[in-house]
Amino acid sequence: MDDDALLDCYEAIEKASQEMLEAARSGDWDRVVHLEGACAILISRLKQVAAGRQLGPEQARAKHRVMMRILRNDAQIRHLAEPWLDELDRLLATSPRTLH
Repeated sequence: MDDDALLDCYEAIEKASQEMLEAARSGDWDRVVHLEGACAILISRLKQVAAGRQLGPEQARAKHRVMMRILRNDAQIRHLAEPWLDELDRLLATSPRTLH
């Protein structure tokens, strides 16, 4: 796999993270979870492909830019998820517990 193809893997993860952010903004948490699974698969594949590979200077800078966008997307998703997670915690804390 050449450097450009490796960068394509990073960009696919970025695209999925952007889609996750859009889903989070619209409150579609089921889609966020689905896309999170897709991201996990892409990341696993990237780890296999990138093992022991060094990118050239230009590609390394491009990778850095992509990674920064992924991290910004992730931070925004987490910020949007906090109220939803708080509500979920509240619902679970107040729901009656039954043992079977």
